[in-house]
Amino acid sequence: MKYISTRGNAPELSFAEAMLTGLARDGGLYVPKKIPTMAHDEIAALAGLSYEEIAFRVMKPFIGESFSDDEFKGIIERAYAGFRHEARAPLVQLAPNHYLLELFHGPTLAFKDFAMQLIGQLFQFELNRRGERVTIVGATSGDTGSAAIEAFRGLDNVDVFILYPEGRTSDIQRKQMTTPDDANVHALALDGDFDDCQARLKDMFNDFEFRDGVKLAGVNSINWARVLAQVVYYFSSAVSLGAPHREVSFTVPTGNFGDIFAGFIAKQMGLPIEKLVIATNQNDILHRTIETGAYTKEGVKPSISPSMDIQVSSNFERALFFAYDRDGDAVAQLMEELKDGSFTISQGAMETLRETFTSGRASEEETMATIKAEFSASQEVLCPHSAVAVKVANEQLSETPMITLATAHPAKFPDAVEKAMGVHPELPPHMADLMEREERSCKVPNQLALLETLIKDRIASR
Repeated sequence: MKYISTRGNAPELSFAEAMLTGLARDGGLYVPKKIPTMAHDEIAALAGLSYEEIAFRVMKPFIGESFSDDEFKGIIERAYAGFRHEARAPLVQLAPNHYLLELFHGPTLAFKDFAMQLIGQLFQFELNRRGERVTIVGATSGDTGSAAIEAFRGLDNVDVFILYPEGRTSDIQRKQMTTPDDANVHALALDGDFDDCQARLKDMFNDFEFRDGVKLAGVNSINWARVLAQVVYYFSSAVSLGAPHREVSFTVPTGNFGDIFAGFIAKQMGLPIEKLVIATNQNDILHRTIETGAYTKEGVKPSISPSMDIQVSSNFERALFFAYDRDGDAVAQLMEELKDGSFTISQGAMETLRETFTSGRASEEETMATIKAEFSASQEVLCPHSAVAVKVANEQLSETPMITLATAHPAKFPDAVEKAMGVHPELPPHMADLMEREERSCKVPNQLALLETLIKDRIASR
């Protein structure tokens, strides 16, 4: 199994190499050279299996020779041992033909744990085998940072630096990043928004002297292993509702496009998905793109669903790569045009995207109303991101079962939830004292040179 760049001008890598590399050296994102498929009977055989066994069967074709079967099974078992629900990703019925996929039973109460706990185990195993050390730098709009810190904290062969936009995460999200006291983790509050954090991260990867000097690795959803881990729960949930014998649809709250792109991969593998619905908040660049064919940045407006406050959706580049029939030059040209704020997708590529994706948006008022209405109707408490998705999904319901992804525990956004429905969502017992824990963070300017110096100095002092 080989991996290639979406911009067509980087070396082909194995799975392990692509995982440790993160962003390709031509600025592109790694994708499989060929997407493995699962036959009808292979998908049907997933019914009744544990989440871990489904994960092994779905992901193993992408791994190639990087890990043996026994090694990979052990990695998967360790990755999900800390989840607090036996099913790992349970389904809850909201209404006839509408189901909620709860993805918040991991250590940091967000869907990012499914990928980050796995990638933490993969990194640790591979780095120990190679006898190497890496520096992980991540950008987060809230949940990726805490999930990465939880996955890598305390490891001897990894230093972790997380850039988050100062004042633009929930208090719970911030506390999860700033309260761990492990010497190898560093929370950096950047003066800017998430797009600034993501831009500086990509700048570091494109500064090859810095990148090679600190052995830079990335765990944002630019890392293919992150996307791959998220493919699994599309299969586990669809099979529990009768796939492959009937189709299912999914609605996904998204800002950076990684989670819904995992659904695209699942469909390419053979999972019978009727439609993938992109749900956006007021920062609706993806919705506007699907409607108009023009990807145009309009600036980020802070919202009650901050993990979706994004204008540069990195993983959309992967979708464009397939929509343009794997034409790396065409993708590179679009990404160059985006530096000026926008690009227009060709008619053919747009038709290809619309064959798989549809979209919708939810305003702040609609998000709050959905939290209140769903609690009244089903007693299910939604975080604001999940509420965005439920609102959009309700507009897309049909005879095909709809699975809406609930991406975070409501207690991570207590102020918005309490304002919407009048009930304060409580943190689980293992996090009950989170708000009392001492914080440890560093405010940093939105300047590449200063960030690189800080990172090098902290690594040297370890």
